Amino acid sequence: MGGAVIAIRGLTKCYGATVAVDKLSFDVRPGVVTGFLGPNGSGKSTTMRIMLGLDRPDAGLARINGHRYGELRWPLHEVGALLEAKAFHPGRRARTHLTALAASNAIPQRRVDEVLEMVGLAGVAQRRAGGFSLGMAQRLGIAAALLGDPAVLLLDEPVNGLDPQGIRWIRELLKTLAAQGRIVFVSSHLISEMALMAEHLVVIGGGRLLADASVEHIAADANSLEEAFFEMTSGTTEYPDHKAKQR
Repeated sequence: MGGAVIAIRGLTKCYGATVAVDKLSFDVRPGVVTGFLGPNGSGKSTTMRIMLGLDRPDAGLARINGHRYGELRWPLHEVGALLEAKAFHPGRRARTHLTALAASNAIPQRRVDEVLEMVGLAGVAQRRAGGFSLGMAQRLGIAAALLGDPAVLLLDEPVNGLDPQGIRWIRELLKTLAAQGRIVFVSSHLISEMALMAEHLVVIGGGRLLADASVEHIAADANSLEEAFFEMTSGTTEYPDHKAKQR
């Protein structure tokens, strides 16, 4: 699995007059959890949608192992992704949802049971997914991402809706998967969680690359990763001045 790589080169995407992603370039390599960090509206989700062929860039390219996502013959075997927590038919049972995905990519049925156990949903596999809490829906989405045992994982805000125990679980799971030689690329706006989960960070603001370095390196000249993040992004977004409001 160690040969996998994601390459982003000159990626640009506009929605009308709004530039969502602006000449963005970086690589993601295996073996560590790479955090994709930025304020809300910084272009993280747009970048990941382009990686997965859901949006077409206006310029530049996104390649996974040298290919566009749409060129992969059996995509679930190569790339596991979670972009939307509730990207399933609400009337389907959890097991049925995963079984249908498995059949579409020639994945054996036994793998469905393995990932349900892995994410802690084996006991509710026959429940209709539409009745799941957000945290349970996240777990089902993670199960779907793991279904093909892929070398590349792309997860957008995977801790959203999880309780503290669930957050610790996903943190340790992703570290374990990265240690196996996989690419683990995790988007978030939660700085404190990225400090605990990731070893490397790609930081963007206003659709542009602000940093591509280890967590240790980024935080080295500040008192914390949070301070370093706010210093980097201060010119790309507006934060409310709470002190001014208190006067």
